[in-house]
Amino acid sequence: MRSASVLIKKVLACVVGLGMMGLAACGSGAGGSSTNDASSAARGGSSSSSSSASNGKAVVVYFSASGNTKRAAEAIAEELDAPTFELTPQQPYTDDDLDWTDPDSRVTREHENESLQDVKLADTKVPDWDTYGTVYLGFPIWWMAPAWPVNDFVKSNDFTGKTIIPFCTSASSDIGSSASTLQKLAGTGTWLTGHRFSGSVSEKDVTDWLSQTKNGMDK
Repeated sequence: MRSASVLIKKVLACVVGLGMMGLAACGSGAGGSSTNDASSAARGGSSSSSSSASNGKAVVVYFSASGNTKRAAEAIAEELDAPTFELTPQQPYTDDDLDWTDPDSRVTREHENESLQDVKLADTKVPDWDTYGTVYLGFPIWWMAPAWPVNDFVKSNDFTGKTIIPFCTSASSDIGSSASTLQKLAGTGTWLTGHRFSGSVSEKDVTDWLSQTKNGMDK
């Protein structure tokens, strides 16, 4: 009888042991499920972050009088794989209009009379404007200031949440306080100092600037 009793105890011990192993396995399985869920959530968060970052794509907007700023704008756009939007006055400037040495030329009269600097553009609305987080804004320098045809674009758009990187072309004048001048007109957006290219700007000039300043983000 004693032998039978010992045998029964051994059997019960085995049963209990197997039960404890099963619970441990279930616990391990539940823990694995939680870890996988956390990993999935992390991947989901990363995907969401990437999606948000993709909304910060760039567009290159520019006004060009003689073609120099256009050349710079197209080089920036090509390097960044970004679209361009050219600002065209409703009444385009002719070569005679742009002769700043002529006291009777259009551009000279506009310079001397600020009321004439309200130059209306044919179009100020960039398609899909809300999808762009960075705006490269190009213009020539006229009398040490941004060429005033860009003013209509700046005043007509909401730059909230956008970073604006001005760039200009000039034979001698620096970009100076162009960013602060335009920021006052806009009233919104984060305006960086920007960069000045010479009138003979080349593609290499543009790529060097972009590579050395993190695409113009470094001041």
